[in-house]
Amino acid sequence: MENFTFYSPTFFVFGKDTENEAGSYVKKFGGNKVLIHYGGNSAKRSGLLDRVEASLQKEGIPYVMLGGVKPNPRSGLVYEGIELCRKESVDFVLAVGGGSAIDSAKAIAAGTVYDGDFWDFYSGKPITEALPVGTILTIAAAGSEGSPDSVITKEEGMFKRGASGDAIRPKFSILNPALTQTLPAYQSAAGITDIMAHLYERYLTNTKEVEVTDRLIEALLLTMKHEGPRVIADPDNYEARANIMWAGMMAHNNSCGVGRSQDWNSHNIEHELSALYDCAHGAGLAVTMPAVFKYVMNHDVMRFAKAAVRVWGCQMDFDHPEVTALEGIEAFRSFLISIGMPKNFAELGAKEEDIPKLVEVLCRGDGRDGSIYGFVKLTEEDCTKIYQMMV
Repeated sequence: MENFTFYSPTFFVFGKDTENEAGSYVKKFGGNKVLIHYGGNSAKRSGLLDRVEASLQKEGIPYVMLGGVKPNPRSGLVYEGIELCRKESVDFVLAVGGGSAIDSAKAIAAGTVYDGDFWDFYSGKPITEALPVGTILTIAAAGSEGSPDSVITKEEGMFKRGASGDAIRPKFSILNPALTQTLPAYQSAAGITDIMAHLYERYLTNTKEVEVTDRLIEALLLTMKHEGPRVIADPDNYEARANIMWAGMMAHNNSCGVGRSQDWNSHNIEHELSALYDCAHGAGLAVTMPAVFKYVMNHDVMRFAKAAVRVWGCQMDFDHPEVTALEGIEAFRSFLISIGMPKNFAELGAKEEDIPKLVEVLCRGDGRDGSIYGFVKLTEEDCTKIYQMMV
């Protein structure tokens, strides 16, 4: 296990009707004027925004609102939010929605107090200062409600990149599983896939002797394997929703990633798909991960074989561990298909003729050096072959 520091100060408020307490938590964490940042009309139609506004009014906290966050959140709305926060002297950003709203809120919070272009943070500059952020989660998927991370798409060039820093970890996050019960099955399945991806990205490590975090990851993957089909079959299953929501937070606050190297190549490769085609991130990962896993499997075949046995119930073939490893990857792929995720480029809406463009942006765009790095270093040629495996 490697040396590490771990700091995860988010105050979690979990359970039914907890969104009605938002105002008291904004006050607790020093908010005097709030930007409510949200996505589309569903938050309005459901009455969620009305409840959030009422909770702020109850505490005497003024607020301004900025909606319009889209999946794969865009830089244009971030710039608009930064300008609004400065104009209105906002000192707290409250995200209402899923990972896209939260990631956009984090970018606004960092950009508001920064003299330069907020995109500097998405080009490698660490985030060390930001307005405080709170969240009210409506989709269990991205884990942004407990993480120091944010992903934004820059509209000029359509670069989808991430930024990180403890300054943008939410001060509090309100997690009411009931708010996810109205999600379409496809969105629920995409969220489940994203959660499992966050776990696999940490599981694929070159660090030896990390049994504690291996077992944590395996336990959470088993939870998703159990709860995923239950929630697809019965969207109103509160207990299944609750387990998925908490697993999503645990998967990405990095408690499962400390002391070990991590991968993130599947995420990097998928980001180009969701940037170009505006597909659901989880759906893109469902097509990407099996291809990446098969391509890099021989780098450490026993790690894939271990997941196959411990998570997917495969029998270990000690003479041919590669057979077990492949069986586990196929079991994972079959699971994703069973909950409604796409299995190839065609079902995702991607095009084979775009592969050179995808590879160029992935490996050369926004200052990259021709390769991406993680569990295995992948060159442009490697990435081309991986995309071709998805067709």
